[in-house]
Amino acid sequence: MDEDEDRRLRVIAPDISQISISLLRKVVGLYPEERIPEEALACADEVLERYGTDGLRLLVMSLAGWAAVEIERDAQATGRTHEALLDDIDLTRLEAHPDG
Repeated sequence: MDEDEDRRLRVIAPDISQISISLLRKVVGLYPEERIPEEALACADEVLERYGTDGLRLLVMSLAGWAAVEIERDAQATGRTHEALLDDIDLTRLEAHPDG
């Protein structure tokens, strides 16, 4: 990452972090679960419109960070490996989309 890019991202990072948390507040516990992707897409569209691709990049970075931390916490709490938890996530994906 070059200095100009770092500066651009640093300016919008607090906003994107807040948007990430707001998205998680909307989708955690959402029923039916099929609404989760709809909320995520609406959020991504809003970020793209307001912050451009830099905003989307930060949104992905933020959500990936939260997911990684929570997987690590879950692994510690359950005594399972990260790989075992990720295998379960992958199995859920395969069950939801058996054709690929």
